[in-house]
Amino acid sequence: MFNSQRPSVDDLPTSGQLLQASAFALVAAGAVLVAVVLPAEYAIDPTGAGRVLGMTEMGEVKAQLAEEAAADAMLAETQAESVPAVATAAQEAADTPAEAANVRSDVTEITLEPGQAAEIKASMMKNASLEYDWSVAGGAVNFDTHADAPGIDYHGYGKGRNSVGEKGTLTAAFDGSHGWFWRNRSASTVTVTLRTDGAYNDIKKVL
Repeated sequence: MFNSQRPSVDDLPTSGQLLQASAFALVAAGAVLVAVVLPAEYAIDPTGAGRVLGMTEMGEVKAQLAEEAAADAMLAETQAESVPAVATAAQEAADTPAEAANVRSDVTEITLEPGQAAEIKASMMKNASLEYDWSVAGGAVNFDTHADAPGIDYHGYGKGRNSVGEKGTLTAAFDGSHGWFWRNRSASTVTVTLRTDGAYNDIKKVL
């Protein structure tokens, strides 16, 4: 149906031309491999051309990312293996808080100038409890009973203004630091005396 003119023998490439074209393509592919692919993928730059073209930096970044990914995977595997033991220890501590912490009694006294603040915290495990009784001599204070822990900036238990003292039971909502913040808003110096008795590891002034 369609008539097409067959190419003449003279129009076809010769065997020598085909070999020459193949050799050129092979050399070009090798040059691309050495100058671009190896530096960009593996940070291998035997000729220095990859550095000039900016390909070596790309390969170095890829290699670094691969190392970091391998390190992250190893860390995740290690953490996964340790989770059951950690969970068991945490559950045991939650079930028997008084046995896991020291049972102790302390009397802590601080003096606050007008406008001055202070904070006392006890280190407690979840569900552990302590009895507290604090009083103010010479005036009144504002207070905030709260807790914190890694990943928990603030957990409030209660607060008040112009108080001359409070007492009660503080039960830890989680493993962390639990205690009181006082600020003297009066015009005179006051003394706060805190008495604690219960399951906590230590108690200290943090502010």
